Amino acid sequence: MHVLAFRHVPFEHLGRIAAALDQRGVGYRYVDACTPAAGPVDWESAAGLIFMGGPMSANDDLPFIRDELRLIERAAAAGRPILGVCLGAQLIARALGANVYRNPVKEIGWAQIHWTQAAHQDPLFHGLLESETVFHWHGETFDLPAGAEWLASSDACRHQAFRVATAYGLQFHLEVTPEMIVNWCHQDANSGDVSELASPIHPHLYATRLAELARLVFGRWADRLTAR
Repeated sequence: MHVLAFRHVPFEHLGRIAAALDQRGVGYRYVDACTPAAGPVDWESAAGLIFMGGPMSANDDLPFIRDELRLIERAAAAGRPILGVCLGAQLIARALGANVYRNPVKEIGWAQIHWTQAAHQDPLFHGLLESETVFHWHGETFDLPAGAEWLASSDACRHQAFRVATAYGLQFHLEVTPEMIVNWCHQDANSGDVSELASPIHPHLYATRLAELARLVFGRWADRLTAR
């Protein structure tokens, strides 16, 4: 059993998601979206699909963005489990008919999210605290696709997580380690965002709790794969 992980830039990889998959014997293969593939992606043989983040927009008129939107639409119609993080969540929202657009503010660094009532009964998020401090790095947001359950919000961004059928979209980053945060802050693609920060990001500030959340949430998602 394996999942396909669509990676848009090398530094936005699975992070702690990989550990949850490893612990359950679920393999993973990266699809590097920006690199021309040798042929069509064999998504039908995968137990699930994961779409990671990246500095580009789900609205960009790029061949790999168009390909991923079509793939998400087909995989969702087939009932395949899908997980999207940040850009990945925006791609899922757009593929399923919702709008993606600029958030009123960029949300970068540690900030609270608040779970909705639907989240308290959700297979991934039930039993968590009312609010959790997680890591963010995004400038865009999305409307909810038709039929979606709204799962989380923050003070700066209303739509932080949703589930529609077998697809989950998370605007925030549970997958990051402190090392990933440091790396992101030194990437040329993120230099503009970093220059706008009022103060440096402390990579370890809430990392212990974030690791606990990642282990629980991504572990539950991986369990759903193995139970199918």
